[in-house]
Amino acid sequence: MKAGPDIAMVASLVGDPARANMLTALMTGRALTASELAQEAGITPQTASSHLSKLEAGGLVEPEKQGRHRYYRLTGEDVAGVLEMLEGLAARVGHMRVRTGPKDPALRRARICYDHLAGDLGVQMLDSMRTQKLVRQRKQDIELTPEGARFLERNLQIAPDMLRHPRRPVCKACLDWSERRHHLAGTLGAAMMSRFAELKWAARDPTPGSRVVNFTRTGEKRFAALFPSGDD
Repeated sequence: MKAGPDIAMVASLVGDPARANMLTALMTGRALTASELAQEAGITPQTASSHLSKLEAGGLVEPEKQGRHRYYRLTGEDVAGVLEMLEGLAARVGHMRVRTGPKDPALRRARICYDHLAGDLGVQMLDSMRTQKLVRQRKQDIELTPEGARFLERNLQIAPDMLRHPRRPVCKACLDWSERRHHLAGTLGAAMMSRFAELKWAARDPTPGSRVVNFTRTGEKRFAALFPSGDD
C-alpha cells in the first residue's frame, strides 16, 4: 500500500448517496440535527445516525450538543470546497439530478457555500476584486493587497484584525460548481458575506436546506457599485 493521504476512504464516505445529500445540506453553514439530515437524505433517523457516526469518525462532520439536541456541522470550509468541486465535476460530465425547480436559477445566481458567497455573483465579486487590484491571484493562491485592505475598511468596515484566524487563510480560491471559475473563500469571504447580511443587502432563503442567497434591490445596487462586472 502506498503511503500518503487515503483519498479512497474520503471518497467512500462522500460517495454514498444518502451521506452525499446530508453533506450537501450542511453546506448551508448551518448546524442540523440528525432528524433534519434524515429528512434531507430521505432516510430513517436510525439510518441517518449510522451514517453520521461514519462521517464523524471520518472527520467530515462534528457534533455540537445544545440542551437535549445534538447538532452536526461540517468540520471546515475545506470539506465544503471539496463538495463544491465535486458538484462542478458532476455537472461537467453530465451527472445531474433529474429533479429541477424554479429555484435552480436563483441557486446559480447567488448561494451560500459554507459561509461565503458563491454562484454568479460570488465569481463576479472575485473577478472585480482582481480587476480593481484589491487582491492578487496566481492559480489558487489569492492575496489581499494593501489597496484591498483600505477598500474593505472604507466601504465595508472590515478591518484587517477581523480576518485573522489560527486555522484559516485570509483568502482562498474555491472552484464554483455552476460557473466553473473561482469565488472567494477564507476568512475574507466569510467576513464579506456576514457584512452583506448585517447591512441587509442580502439574506439567506429561509426555506430549510436552501442555499439560495437573495439580494435586496438596494443590496444589488451597492454590490454592483463596489464589484462591477466586466460587462458594466
